[in-house]
Amino acid sequence: MSLYPTQEGAKLIFAPAGSHQHLEIPTGPGQAGQFLRTEHIGGLKRSDLDPKDPIAQFHAWFREASQFGSGVSHPETCTLSTAQLPSGRVSARIVYMKELDAKGFVIYSNFGTSGKARDLFGTADGSSTGNPWASLVFWWEPLERQVRVEGRAERIPAVESQAYFDTRVRGSRIGAWSSRQSAVLKPDASIEGDDGRAMLDKWVKETEARFEGADHIPVPDFWGGLRIVPERIEFWQGRENRLHDRFVYDRVRRDGGDDKWTLERLSP
Repeated sequence: MSLYPTQEGAKLIFAPAGSHQHLEIPTGPGQAGQFLRTEHIGGLKRSDLDPKDPIAQFHAWFREASQFGSGVSHPETCTLSTAQLPSGRVSARIVYMKELDAKGFVIYSNFGTSGKARDLFGTADGSSTGNPWASLVFWWEPLERQVRVEGRAERIPAVESQAYFDTRVRGSRIGAWSSRQSAVLKPDASIEGDDGRAMLDKWVKETEARFEGADHIPVPDFWGGLRIVPERIEFWQGRENRLHDRFVYDRVRRDGGDDKWTLERLSP
């Protein structure tokens, strides 16, 4: 990257270039690197994709990203974006996709106090109304692939959330009960140097006491699974000169019948 002096109006970063740490190959000083992996396999073509089912296609790409030697450390990592109403203000955060089924993509989180809960389901005082539309973005850099998912979010049944909750280590289950996610942590003036962490530690100790000796810890009412039911899924493969291959599936809903998907190539 190019760094400039910090005088007023100067750019601190300008035209970041690729580096030896990435698969992109830099073309010269100040120039962004090129995506070249796909050039060796002929790019992404319509015939490479499942003609009818984007969930099946995602599963195929996910399997490739999960294979030893793919270079992708955590293929389940994705960005979840939501938008608050009525302001339209957008928030994004990194989450883990934990489940995939024919209905969609499932993540788990706190849906009582978190920002995503406010955006998706609104607030009790009515200051923010619920907006169920959300998106996920997966970025698998070593494969030069991106998947974009857009759809509506819905809570999954508590029994399914409990089944997943039981697979978490005990400390994570205690943590789910303890944290009032996104709540402000107030410093304790009686503890030297405390910046608010003591309040969270206190909540954890209270939860540990509550479930001391208990093998089974129930899933909290405010915590659980969220399924993004897709309406659009885009598969993106990097190409040289930013002339990337992009294919998008759009859901076509049919009354009294199974939904269908269209598949189109998009201009980069």
